[in-house]
Amino acid sequence: MSTPDTAETEAPYGIPLERDHPFDPPAAVMALHRGSEMRRMRYYPEGRLGWLVTSHRLARKVLADTRFSSTLGGPAQVPIPMPGLEAYLDFEGDFPLTPGMFIEMDPPDHTRLRRKLTGVFTVKRMKQLEPRIAAHVQDRLDALAAGPKPADLVAEFAVPVPAMMICELLGVPYDQRERFEADSRAIFTTDATGEGKQAAMLNLFAFIGELAAAKRANPTDDVLSDLAADPELRDEEVAGMAILLLVAGHETTAKMLGLGTMALLENRDQWELLRARPELMAGGVEELLRYLTIIHTGLIRQVKEDMEFEGHQIKAREYVTVSVQTANRDEAHFIEPEKLDVTGDAKGHLTFGHGVHQCLGQQLARMEMRIAFAGLIERFPGLRLAVPAAEVPLVTGESFYGVAELPVTW
Repeated sequence: MSTPDTAETEAPYGIPLERDHPFDPPAAVMALHRGSEMRRMRYYPEGRLGWLVTSHRLARKVLADTRFSSTLGGPAQVPIPMPGLEAYLDFEGDFPLTPGMFIEMDPPDHTRLRRKLTGVFTVKRMKQLEPRIAAHVQDRLDALAAGPKPADLVAEFAVPVPAMMICELLGVPYDQRERFEADSRAIFTTDATGEGKQAAMLNLFAFIGELAAAKRANPTDDVLSDLAADPELRDEEVAGMAILLLVAGHETTAKMLGLGTMALLENRDQWELLRARPELMAGGVEELLRYLTIIHTGLIRQVKEDMEFEGHQIKAREYVTVSVQTANRDEAHFIEPEKLDVTGDAKGHLTFGHGVHQCLGQQLARMEMRIAFAGLIERFPGLRLAVPAAEVPLVTGESFYGVAELPVTW
């Protein structure tokens, strides 16, 4: 067992992002997991010591333990290299929260804002949206079939399907998507400067603020109108909550649809199994969520006071990063986790998080993926990559991993 001094000396610098295989976590991350389920890790940019949790067991414990805070003290410590962080090193006190962004908050602020949306994302409400999702999927499949071959499945299908749905649900005009898509990507891009991210966020607040004001004057049947009419919410909270839903509601599902299709095409037996047995699709989606784990930069928490956890002494203000990708490949919890098996049991995967911050829109995402993958397989049973898999461009410089393009033909 390492002494504290040795553990600190051997602490890796951040989470490796370099992958040898498009569907597997970086080998260096898996090696850290096999070495220890919790270890010291250095954070960028100055090498401050924190912690890395890699096992499924401890990931669940950290994410469910209220002593680990989602309200971070500042943006200067991150598990991956990011430009412009040096400007924040001398910041004193708690970094100001983005209004409405309840994923950055702890109860009671988190509870107050999140409960405003719980009625929107119930299983019953999602079932009511199923016909609309199916209609969006069929529209995109028709457009794909009528268009040229090869086609980019990301641009023609994976991005538009969730973007159309979240726009409809929120009440954001889809024909104005150019006003939010680039800024959405900028927020999640790891090599964007702090100033660039701030500019993107200000653009989104201005855009959604304008829409909210219009909804307040002339409400329609959508989530933004409901939020704008709520007297308990400040204008900037309305905008922040809507931005969170808009950005997270299409970026993540789009990444899963693109990367998930590639994974099924490269594991053709799984594609054919879902084609022959459509009843496997619900479980297949869960398995894809586990197997691919598009959250590759981890979930960060901060300890507010000195504490003991699993035999480790953690100091106040230290950061703890939960590696979701290794937790979802943990042999202690999943059977043969390195394999994609749509008949397997992916129960308990952490792709949607765990605890009070578990993804609010997970039922919508699941339904979109079930309908989209099923429609794609039925409509284009002979779908295949139009280029060698090694030539498919990957997105590794964003908070969510995926494919930038997916050239396909049929």
